Amino acid sequence: MSPVPAPLELPADLSARPLVMSDARAVFEVMAAQEAHDTGEVAIEEADILGDWGRPSYDVSAGTVGVLDGERLVAYAELMGADRGDAAVHPDYRGRGIGTALAGWMQAKARAAGSEVIGMPVPRGSAGDRLLSALGYHVRWESWALRLPADAQIPPRDLPSGYTLREATPADHEACWTVIEDAFLEWSERDRMPLADWLATVVGRPGFEPWNLRVVTDPTGEVVGATQVFLSGEERAREGYVNKVATRRDQRGRGIAQAMLVDAFATARAHGAVGAGLDTDSRTGALSLYEKVGMVVSSTWVNRAIRV
Repeated sequence: MSPVPAPLELPADLSARPLVMSDARAVFEVMAAQEAHDTGEVAIEEADILGDWGRPSYDVSAGTVGVLDGERLVAYAELMGADRGDAAVHPDYRGRGIGTALAGWMQAKARAAGSEVIGMPVPRGSAGDRLLSALGYHVRWESWALRLPADAQIPPRDLPSGYTLREATPADHEACWTVIEDAFLEWSERDRMPLADWLATVVGRPGFEPWNLRVVTDPTGEVVGATQVFLSGEERAREGYVNKVATRRDQRGRGIAQAMLVDAFATARAHGAVGAGLDTDSRTGALSLYEKVGMVVSSTWVNRAIRV
């Protein structure tokens, strides 16, 4: 098991260790408690953590640290990529210096990995936002959680003549990866996710069903758009969460993205969803697209970063 790198100065009654896959549920519970406290809603799913940690390229124990009170996990942090991290402290344990210790841990991990900067998302105005600001972190970009009201009626959007929208098949997976990664790398400063890692987070995500991945094909049958949508939230208030929507660059401006969104919402409702949601940020320029189909902002986040 990988050692916890210095610095990680904690109160004497707490301990720290690297995490393993079986800790995913405890991490989810800490993150959910933090989200509920800071935003009034819980967006994270245990399946999100399992899918992300299941990437073949990711070493969970090398990239994470957990803070424990006895056997109870009360905080965690991880380095998810060269300049991306995440962390959570249970609200009951705030004000004890844990967040500051985890920020120092992430900076040390990023520095050791050769990164020049490390950042993470926090709800605007939250305790985490205030802490990182006080530690000298600057805002890299802003992001929004959007929701589609349960009673929203969305008119159908037609695809161009000859285009088809359907469930993806295994034969489409590599084309979906290409379309989605190409689109997101137009504005995201990161390396291309390997196909095996992408498959782990999409079709390898716990609970995956074929309807979760949908494609638009042109008249020749080539994939020109892809959407990932799945159910999230409590059983009595399931939400269709659109994790990714992407259109090939040369096919934009033809209404394909709006048609995919409407289809994703309708498909999720057909599988029991009573609402729908997604996240976007200021780098994409896509906020107006989502507002055009009736979505409204439910919370605002900032990605704060610091040079290491």
